[in-house]
Amino acid sequence: MIKLGYAETDITPRTPLQLVGFNRVDNTSRGILKPLLAQVSIWESGNRHCLITIDSIGFKKELADRLRIKVSNILGVTCDKVMLCFSHCHSAPNVDDSKEYFEMVIRNILMAVHSAEIDMHPVLAGWDNVEVDIGVNRRENNTNLDKRAGILKVCGLNKEERKLLLIRVTAHCNVLKRDNYLISPDYFGSIRELLQEKYGCPVMVIQGSAGNIAPKYFNSAETPIDASGAQYSRSSTALEDMAAAVWEKLSQRIALIEVTDTLAIDMYSREMSLYADVPSLAMAEKIAEEAMKYCGIDGRAWLEEIKRLHNAGVYRQEETVEVQYFAIGKWCICGVPYELMVEFALESMEKLNNPFFYVNGYTNGCLSYFPTEEEYDKGGYEVYWSILLYYKYFNRVFPFERDSASKLIAFILGNAPITE
Repeated sequence: MIKLGYAETDITPRTPLQLVGFNRVDNTSRGILKPLLAQVSIWESGNRHCLITIDSIGFKKELADRLRIKVSNILGVTCDKVMLCFSHCHSAPNVDDSKEYFEMVIRNILMAVHSAEIDMHPVLAGWDNVEVDIGVNRRENNTNLDKRAGILKVCGLNKEERKLLLIRVTAHCNVLKRDNYLISPDYFGSIRELLQEKYGCPVMVIQGSAGNIAPKYFNSAETPIDASGAQYSRSSTALEDMAAAVWEKLSQRIALIEVTDTLAIDMYSREMSLYADVPSLAMAEKIAEEAMKYCGIDGRAWLEEIKRLHNAGVYRQEETVEVQYFAIGKWCICGVPYELMVEFALESMEKLNNPFFYVNGYTNGCLSYFPTEEEYDKGGYEVYWSILLYYKYFNRVFPFERDSASKLIAFILGNAPITE
């Protein structure tokens, strides 16, 4: 028998805070458009497993691990039984900038864990996919998309009462662009609101491998580089447009999904090591010049850190990568704490011949972009320039070595759950 406990909590700040996700001189929030949520689901089938979704661009790994340890202590499980899925929202606070806000988020989530733990009920589960048109590949000459909207439907034992819908989509959570200063869950909040209204149950939304996938609809007076072209649609109702595009397809399928309780559930992690070079000063200066020219990014602090590493004799950096799996029958989400490009999800799905195997980024943290080998060679924001802004959160100053994408995909496939 499968049991599910669910609870949610408001994590909206009550005072102006620094937002994160856009390169702006002033990132201070100027009000609230819609509240931010953290949602907790506890799954029990022999062992307990905890999936938490959070309206945030993502924590650095050390902060994410602190939360996972606290949750695992409450539930009496190991850390690999706790999975954090960040929406990668660009209109939420920077937890690294406010210790008080981070502690509030932790406190509220832990209270929600306690609430979910005492509200466990037997459930049935089933899944399916629909194809939705909500994303655009923002890399030049790359048209790859993951159009799957994965649906996990959870019902009571009578099969009629819906207990939870878990929806996995793939598009950057930045429908609201650089000229927005209002705190918001972006289009994830709109999906939750619309589906909850239609189905009368909680809705959790999980982000896929969206590192190079921009939202098709956007709301901005500007025309940013990730919304430039005929394939994008500017709209004052862009948040609702994204949700409506998802609902239109889901509404044709959800009622048809069969549910059962004869399913195995498992959550586990595996670890591997990846490496990144510290670039030469000449190469670093060239990258910094390009970042300033094309994106207005000031790379002086990054250059100083590279000089510091050279002076300390550090020319290569190692990182331990956690790959986590959460499987219910043939349905499985696999997450890593990076901004994975969409090809990670597509290649893994194809090689496993399982359309219900979803590789996601933004899991248990949000570190650097992770390009494929082909996109690595093209350079640009997702490969080099973004790291000039966010290196201080990564404990690393350069992208992983070029062949790291193939190594990670092979590792994901080699440790994936075996299904019939």
